[in-house]
Amino acid sequence: MAALSGFVEFFQKGKTFRPRKKLPPGTLKYSLHKQAQASLNSGINLRKVVKLPPNEDLNDWIAVHVVDFFNRVNLIYGTICDYCTEATCPTMSGGPKFEYLWVDGKVYKKPTALPANRYISLLMDWVEAQINDEKVFPVTVDVPFPKSFVPLCKKILSRLFRVFVHVYIHHFDRVVAIGAEAHVNTCYKHFYYFICEFELVPPKELEPLKEMTSRVCHENDPDME
Repeated sequence: MAALSGFVEFFQKGKTFRPRKKLPPGTLKYSLHKQAQASLNSGINLRKVVKLPPNEDLNDWIAVHVVDFFNRVNLIYGTICDYCTEATCPTMSGGPKFEYLWVDGKVYKKPTALPANRYISLLMDWVEAQINDEKVFPVTVDVPFPKSFVPLCKKILSRLFRVFVHVYIHHFDRVVAIGAEAHVNTCYKHFYYFICEFELVPPKELEPLKEMTSRVCHENDPDME
């Protein structure tokens, strides 16, 4: 399996769909980010990587991972976005059984069918706005997390999961063609184990990739990098 330590390096050979969000050095979240990255780079079991470290705050741990997952999903979609057009993907779907409608309560007040590239562009804009809002994602310990923080993160991660769904079901041939299959699978496993560890995405959202997940995330798989 490809190590996550080589994930960003591999995808930086291509292009990024959105600029990467960086955590400011010297902050607690930056330290947690580095701690998480060090664990990943050490080849540790992925199931263990996602567990909350002793004496750390759960909200901080979730915040760091939401930012990291946003960056990784952003990189993955950037590799296939030229192939995801209104002509190839007129709806945001995950196969014939699953279609996602966009609603943001502002421009799109009612659930609206959109081409996949437009849906994902709006999704990324929305996630980026959330993680850049320091009242929602505080970067220093003196600013408390809002009570809505975990519900918001659940919504963010559920929406990011939909990008995995679309990429795996409709564009995985492109992922394989550029030799990124192992990298994407490793990123997906990390994401999947994290959301399961803290019950952050409802089971019904996971249905489109249920069969693929059972192959990639084996119960008896040591998940060693």
